[in-house]
Amino acid sequence: MAIKLQKENEERLLGSLQRFFSAQMDEDIGTLKAKLLLDFCLREIGPSIYNQAIADAQSQLQDRVAELDIACHEEEFSYWKK
Repeated sequence: MAIKLQKENEERLLGSLQRFFSAQMDEDIGTLKAKLLLDFCLREIGPSIYNQAIADAQSQLQDRVAELDIACHEEEFSYWKK
């Protein structure tokens, strides 16, 4: 599954990459270089981050489902116990 960013987020990330290179590498890069780097990161690193996020979400959901019987349990045949 290809990772697609919303246009606004992509523009902010491009600006962030340009700022990073200027501040940390003492090199100004243009929009084209920043876009190429962002595309590389999304294709090469993005899937690993995405897969880990899905695994984390799945783990959280499994934990909640495991507790469902406790959270939603109702005592049966309790009329005569009053």
